[in-house]
Order: sequence, then C-alpha cells, then structure tokens
Amino acid sequence: MRSFSSPVYVRTDRLGLRYGVDHVQKAAEQLRKWSKRGPSWHKAMILCQSALEGDPIDPQIIRKAFRAAAKEADMLFPSD
Repeated sequence: MRSFSSPVYVRTDRLGLRYGVDHVQKAAEQLRKWSKRGPSWHKAMILCQSALEGDPIDPQIIRKAFRAAAKEADMLFPSD
C-alpha cells in the first residue's frame, strides 16, 4: 500500500461528515465517485492509476494532486 504522510479529508454525501484518504487506493476510489472532473481530477487519476500499476511514484506527489482535485471539485473538507 502506498500511504500518504497525512490524510486528505474530503466531504461525504452526509452533511458535516468527512472521509480521510490516506493512501493511493482510497484516493482512486474517491476520485471515481466524483461527478466534477476537471484538469486536476484527470492529473490525480492518471497518477493514481500509474502508481497502482506499479510505477514508482512518490505517494506525496499523488497526495498533492489528489488534494488539488478535491479542492477543484469542492470536495475538500474545510478543515484540510
């Protein structure tokens, strides 16, 4: 498992609840659920897929891309 240094908290479908994404697999799962898919989403998804296929990508690079995608899609939990 390719873990992040700290979780990225994203919104859930239940008001006020957050979900902590702390590794690449969870990031990919969350990205697939989002309907808003802009440039940051595409970058994060490509990085996640590449890492899951075995490419040696630093998990912190993926975390940064995932956080940007969450912010772009208005999924980033306000406290993160």
